[in-house]
Amino acid sequence: MALRQAARRLGALAGSSPQVTRAFAVGSQRATMSTEAQRESVKEFLEKFKQHAPSTMDPPNFPSDFLPPAREVPATPPSKLTLNFYMPHEIEYEGAAVDSIQLPAVTGDMGVLPGHVPTVAQLRPGVVSVNMDDKETKKYFVSSGFAFVHANSVTDVMAVEAVPVEQLDGEAVKKALADYQAKLVNAKDDYEKAAAQIGIDVTQAMDSAVTGKA
Repeated sequence: MALRQAARRLGALAGSSPQVTRAFAVGSQRATMSTEAQRESVKEFLEKFKQHAPSTMDPPNFPSDFLPPAREVPATPPSKLTLNFYMPHEIEYEGAAVDSIQLPAVTGDMGVLPGHVPTVAQLRPGVVSVNMDDKETKKYFVSSGFAFVHANSVTDVMAVEAVPVEQLDGEAVKKALADYQAKLVNAKDDYEKAAAQIGIDVTQAMDSAVTGKA
């Protein structure tokens, strides 16, 4: 609830504050300049390539040749955040319009709203909250992964594993936590200690998600 209220307040601020609008416009301008600089660099390389390469050799491809056209960065923040939520075996969201999301980054929980500064965040075991609107929030437990926040208000969440919080079995989680704690006590070497500690970290985060502490 607090995050959604903050989203509405910041959204109103972005629409009414010239400082926020100007800051977002500066970010948009920098992203555009970076793209133009990349294009000029590719063009310059190809011109030199043609001067020295044999006539039978095709010009090389670049990573940008295999990517879809980048979305333009708007001059002011949009009203919605575009969310892509991927796992190796499944696509949970693709191009979904949401109010905001909250991520369990290793540096601490972070909220992402439209117009967020570009960021790359490593995810720890925890809960990703997707605020669809003022009335609907969906929560997913993720084991790990990364989140990429782009200047054009698109956020990509790549999780190794993710499951809706309501599908977690609280009793099974508590049993797994106890098992890992016992393994840590009885560990015979550093490898067993590390494996047990990872299990404890994940199951403790699951337990917090189930009990609503996350």
